[in-house]
Amino acid sequence: MTDTRSDNSTGQAMKRMVVGIVILVVLTALLFFVAGDGFYLWAKAIHVIAVISWMAGMLYLPRLFVYHVDAEKGSAQSETFKVMERRLLRAIINPAMTVTWVFGLWLAWKGFGFHGGWLHTKILMVLLLSALHGYLAGAVRKFAEDKNEKPVRHWRIVNEIPTFLMIVIVILVIVKPF
Repeated sequence: MTDTRSDNSTGQAMKRMVVGIVILVVLTALLFFVAGDGFYLWAKAIHVIAVISWMAGMLYLPRLFVYHVDAEKGSAQSETFKVMERRLLRAIINPAMTVTWVFGLWLAWKGFGFHGGWLHTKILMVLLLSALHGYLAGAVRKFAEDKNEKPVRHWRIVNEIPTFLMIVIVILVIVKPF
C-alpha cells in the first residue's frame, strides 16, 4: 500500500514539475515578445532565481546524505531520506539547473558575446558545479538502492564544494577581475 501511495505522489510531483516548466516556458516566450529590448533584464532575473534555487538544492542534498548515512538501512528514517533526496533532485535541483543553463548561456551570448576571461572562468566553474550535480544525482541512486559506501566525512566535505564554487562564481560576475 505504501509503495503505491509513494509512486502516486511521485507521479503527481512529476506532473506538477512538468506543468511548472511549461508555464515558465510560456511566460518566457510571452516576455520575449512583449518586453522586446527589456527582455534581457527579465532573463537576468529568471536566471538569478534559478541559480538561487539550484544552489539551495546543491547545498541541502549533501547535508541530507550526512544524516542519511547515520540512518539504518531499511529503517523508516532511511526510507524518508530516500523520498526527500529524490524529490529534491527531481523537482528542484534538476529543473533549476536546466533553467540556469538556458538563461545563463543566452545572457552570455546576448550581453557579452561569450567574450571575457572572467566569463570563460565562470562557465568553467558552472561546468564543475554541473559535474558535482551529476555526482550527487548518482549518489541519490546509490542511496535509493542502499548501496552508498561513502562515510559521513566524505559527505561533509562534498557539502562544502558548492559553497566554494558559488563564492568564486559570484566574485567573477560582480568584480569581473579579468
